[in-house]
Amino acid sequence: MRAVCLLQSALVGFSDRMQPLFGYGRGDVMPTPHNTANTGDIAKTVIMPGDPLRAKYIADTYLDNVVRFNNVRNIYGYTGVYRDVDISVMASGMGMPSMGIYSYELFKYYDVDNIIRIGSAGSISDKVDLRDIVLAIGTSTDSNYAKQYNLPGTYAPVADFGLLNCAYEQSKLYGIAAEVGNVVSTDVFYNDNPEYNKAWSNMGVLAVEMESAALYMNAARLSKNALAMFSNVERFQYLLGGMKSLVRIFLRTFLCDSNQSSILYHACDVLDDNSQRVNIRAAIKRCVRK
Repeated sequence: MRAVCLLQSALVGFSDRMQPLFGYGRGDVMPTPHNTANTGDIAKTVIMPGDPLRAKYIADTYLDNVVRFNNVRNIYGYTGVYRDVDISVMASGMGMPSMGIYSYELFKYYDVDNIIRIGSAGSISDKVDLRDIVLAIGTSTDSNYAKQYNLPGTYAPVADFGLLNCAYEQSKLYGIAAEVGNVVSTDVFYNDNPEYNKAWSNMGVLAVEMESAALYMNAARLSKNALAMFSNVERFQYLLGGMKSLVRIFLRTFLCDSNQSSILYHACDVLDDNSQRVNIRAAIKRCVRK
């Protein structure tokens, strides 16, 4: 509900309770190989989570008069009505190549004006705690996605200020704490560089995710509007599997006795970095004492 509320003022074009949609399932011309929607099936504003089941949940929970316009590769897309406004929700899949395809097609072939990515990210900043909201004013990246543009320098992908400002004002209106800042879009989930997150954190980057740079660059290239907002799902203070959040999960669920805590305590021996073993073991001791 909160994520959708943030979008309310960003939506464009009021509905006449929507004309019926006919793109899905008729065998009409498919504008792209990845989307069965026809012209007019998709609203001007699209909410874009990564997970297809999140797209389905949003459509089922918040939209009226819902019609599914796509299920190619199980990338679900729906159009419905939210408070008399036509709005679509469609999954992007994981990573910049996937986001690059779907957002480009929505902007280019379906004349979508606004794409708002809602998803999860991992905090690498003390400013962002578990479940906090991050609004990405810009996104750094280790991807070479911008190479296709043959630019004579390094491009800085940024959000549309109108959408960003609207989301921030809505967050204040609804009493939702939102941190605005830079994130990093990475191509690598299991990164072999133990200093990766620390290096970005030293530059003031708030969180790590995997899609927004491609979305922002597509929007810029096609003169469209984009915003990415995230719920922080973990703290990457320790690189290996987000060990800090792993410890939290263990201790808050079933590490209630010394036998279970001992299992995790000695499991730290597999870590290569002695400082990580010391820090994680100390955290276990503190939490178990509590």
